[in-house]
Amino acid sequence: MIRREISLLAILIALTACTTNPYTGERQVSKAAKGAAIGTVAGAAGGAAIGALAGRKAAQGALIGAGVGALSGAAVGAYMDVQEKKLRDQLAGTGVSVTRSGDNLILNMPGNVTFGTDQSAIQSSFYPVLNSVALVLKEYPKTIVEVLGHTDSTGSDTTNETLSQDRAASVASYLGSQGIDQRRLLSQGFGEQSPIAPNSTSEGRQANRRVELRLVPITA
Repeated sequence: MIRREISLLAILIALTACTTNPYTGERQVSKAAKGAAIGTVAGAAGGAAIGALAGRKAAQGALIGAGVGALSGAAVGAYMDVQEKKLRDQLAGTGVSVTRSGDNLILNMPGNVTFGTDQSAIQSSFYPVLNSVALVLKEYPKTIVEVLGHTDSTGSDTTNETLSQDRAASVASYLGSQGIDQRRLLSQGFGEQSPIAPNSTSEGRQANRRVELRLVPITA
């Protein structure tokens, strides 16, 4: 949905700024219009990332103000190291993977074990897994928990975006019900925008249907 809106906006800018070449008689887009279109696309594409960053910063500020505290220097890496090990131990054999990206931890929850087909209600069989995650999150409160929903490319942009948002919200809501501070929880749906495998195969589509938990340390 977002990509379609960006493309349409760029096209409209180009069409409204066309000129006629006096030598060939052909319609062409001016350099200024091209620059405006490129700038519009770049700005719109970065808007979601900027919005997510702003939400993260606001959450960090609220938590620091509430006395949760912040990490700095070598303490950041050490804090996430211990948390990573505990999560790997808790989630071994559950189908949920734990990966490290810098000082962030990413928990990948496959859609086929978390939700029914085209459903956003969490399957009851997955509650124990989320309970295990919640135990670790409560032990290590100095992280923001970004709950990110993703789908494959099957279906319309609108349907995929809505489903991914609803699934992310369901996971965030459940974690909140298990005692995780709501101020730590940020949820967002990306629809089909961020595949991790080709959508041309059934295996790839299954991999793309997922909810990720991104644990971001609260830093000063």
